[in-house]
Amino acid sequence: MFLIRLIFQTVFLALGQIWANKGRAVLTSLGIIIGVASVIAVVAALDGMRNYVLKEVATFGAQKMWVWGNVPRELRTTISWDSVRLNLNEARRIQENCPSISALTPITDGRWDVTNGRITQQAVRVTGIWPEWHDIEDRTVIRGRPFFRIDEDERRQVCLINEKAIDELELDVDPVLDFILIDGRRFLIVGIVETKELGPMFGGGESQSEIFIPFSTAYTMNPYDWLVFMAKLRTPDVAEEAREEIRFALRKARNLGPEDPDTFEMEILQNLIDQFNDIASVITLIAGGVVSISLLVGGIGIMNIMLVSVSERTREIGLRKAVGAKPSVILLQFLVEAVVLCSFGGAIGVSIGQAMVLALTLIPDSPMGDAQVPPEAIILAFGFSAGVGIVFGMFPAIKAARLDPIVALRHE
Repeated sequence: MFLIRLIFQTVFLALGQIWANKGRAVLTSLGIIIGVASVIAVVAALDGMRNYVLKEVATFGAQKMWVWGNVPRELRTTISWDSVRLNLNEARRIQENCPSISALTPITDGRWDVTNGRITQQAVRVTGIWPEWHDIEDRTVIRGRPFFRIDEDERRQVCLINEKAIDELELDVDPVLDFILIDGRRFLIVGIVETKELGPMFGGGESQSEIFIPFSTAYTMNPYDWLVFMAKLRTPDVAEEAREEIRFALRKARNLGPEDPDTFEMEILQNLIDQFNDIASVITLIAGGVVSISLLVGGIGIMNIMLVSVSERTREIGLRKAVGAKPSVILLQFLVEAVVLCSFGGAIGVSIGQAMVLALTLIPDSPMGDAQVPPEAIILAFGFSAGVGIVFGMFPAIKAARLDPIVALRHE
C-alpha cells in the first residue's frame, strides 16, 4: 500500500514538474514523439501494403499452380522445345497419382477471329479448357450452363462467353443458344461466365472479351499449341507435397533418369505468398529498427534534460534527504518523472502516427487504403518509449539518489 501511494504521489509530482516546464518538456520529448509517430506510420503502411498484395493474390486464387514444359539451360543445344511439350497423357497421370491436387485442366490459348452476323472481332482470346476449370478458377456461369464432360469427350462446338464479349460482338442481351463463328467454325453459346476483374498487380484494368471452348475442340483446331496445366491444391499447406508429387509423376512419364534435369517447370502461388510474407516481415523489422533510432536520440535528450533537472533541484533533493527521504524514494521520483515524460511523448507520437495513417488511407486509388495501426504496434511503441524513460532516466535518478544532503543544501 505504501509503495502504491508513493508511486501515485511521485507520478503527480512528475506531472507537476512537466506542467511547470511545458515548453522544455515538449522540446525534450520531440525525439520520442517523432520516433513513435514514425514507428506507427511505417508499420501501418507496410501492413497496409501487405494486405493489399494479399487481397490482390486472393482475387487471383491462392491455391493455384501451373505446370509447363521447359528445356533446361544445359540441354538447350541438345533437345527441342517441341520435345518437352506437355500432353494429355501426362495430365491424366497427374490426376491419378497426385492426391494433393483436387482439380486440373490443360489450357490452350488461341487468338482467332470471332464473328456474329456482320460484326467481326479480330484476335479474340479463345481458351480451351476442361470442365474442371470452373472449380479451379472459381468462376460461375451466371446464365446457361457450364461445360460438362460430354462436351469434352465428344469435342462439341460449344462455347462460354463473358459479358464483355456480348457487348463487343453486339449479341442479344441473353445470347444463350445463339451461334457465333470462331475461326470460321459455328459454335453454340451454352453459357455466360462471370467476368473476373483482376487487380493492377495481375494486369487488371478494363475487362476484355473472353471465349472458352472444350479443350478437345481447341486441340483439334490447333494441335501444335503450347499446353499449360493449371491445377488447384486441396489446401494451401500441401504446396510442397503437390510439387513433389507432380515432379515424380512427370519424371516417370518422361523416363528421366536420376541425373537428368527436369524438363518442366512449376509455379505455386502459395509459395510466392509465403515468400512475400517472409520478405514483408523482414522489411518491417528493418524499417522499424531504422525509425527506432529516433527513439534512441530522444532517449539521450531525456537523459540530458533529467541531468539538468537534477542540477536545478539539488537543494530540493538535499532538503528532502535532510527530513528523512531515502535514496530509493529520490531515485523513484526522478525515474518516474523520466518515464512520464517519455510516455507523454509516446501518447502524442501515437496520435500523430494515427493521423498520418488516416491521411494515407484517404489518398485516391492508394494501395494503402487498407492501412491501419495494429494494436501490437501501439503497445510496442508505448512499451519502447517507457523503456527508453527507464534506461535513460536511470543515470540521472541514481545521481540524484547519491547526492550528499549536506553538499546539496550548500548548492547555490
